[in-house]
Amino acid sequence: MNKVGMNMFVWTMSMDEELAGTFAFLKRSGFDFVEIPINTPGNIEKWTRIGQQLNEVGLGVQACTLCGSEHNLISPDASVRQAGITHLKQVIDCCAVVGAPILMGPFYAGFKMFTGKPATADEWNWSVTSMREVADYAQTKGVVLAAEYLNRFETYLLTCADDLVRYVEAVDHPNCRAAFDTFHANIEEKNIGDALRTCAPYLVHVQISENDRSTPGRGHVNFNDVFSVLKDINYEGPIAIEAFGPNPPELAAATHIFRPMFESPEQLAIDGLAFIKSESVNRVAGAERKSELIAS
Repeated sequence: MNKVGMNMFVWTMSMDEELAGTFAFLKRSGFDFVEIPINTPGNIEKWTRIGQQLNEVGLGVQACTLCGSEHNLISPDASVRQAGITHLKQVIDCCAVVGAPILMGPFYAGFKMFTGKPATADEWNWSVTSMREVADYAQTKGVVLAAEYLNRFETYLLTCADDLVRYVEAVDHPNCRAAFDTFHANIEEKNIGDALRTCAPYLVHVQISENDRSTPGRGHVNFNDVFSVLKDINYEGPIAIEAFGPNPPELAAATHIFRPMFESPEQLAIDGLAFIKSESVNRVAGAERKSELIAS
């Protein structure tokens, strides 16, 4: 059974709030880990404390991050690219002290930074070269980078599974792998299942996210296909729920959430976990019935 986690974005963007109670709630609810944003590295004491809180309640942890304009790995300005490399190394330091073995996200380019044109060969090469250096550093800290492609409204470097696989293969480093988010795939792919199969050789992290960013299973993402393919490819890695709500306000503005999509973050977490577990159980039962029919 895959370990299932909850992204903290429905509670916080900074991890500066007191979250011990939320961690305890998620553990009681049956989650195995939390996915925490690390966007402002540097305060090692803060991330050490969060790691200790998670250990106390018995929750694992993964991390996510992105890069803004000042850390854009495809900037034509070499000093900006270097700043991005330095920033990501600092994020990796925080991952190490908090205990996160995976850092996922669209960190290969500046988030929502556009030129109005397709990515150039230079931009591609700048990102690949930078990411190789970051992956080298991540390896020394025991952290695996899981690059996540986004939809066309949030990036232009990697917007589909084919792009992502080509990128991972270009970086060519064991600590640079792939993450898959059903929200972006639902927008960009012809077939979500086929896209997931494309990523399979490098897949280390999956985010379950509904088409409207609300409770998984309540929208129109083809999760039947998603979980069937995860079973077929024998994916045993972590699965995290990612959703967005009206709070925190700065994140709601960035993700264009203008109306409430669920009763509460806690209810979303409970319902989302139940949905994932039911889908996983159904896939296992279906595979067993298929084996029985073949044997007979």
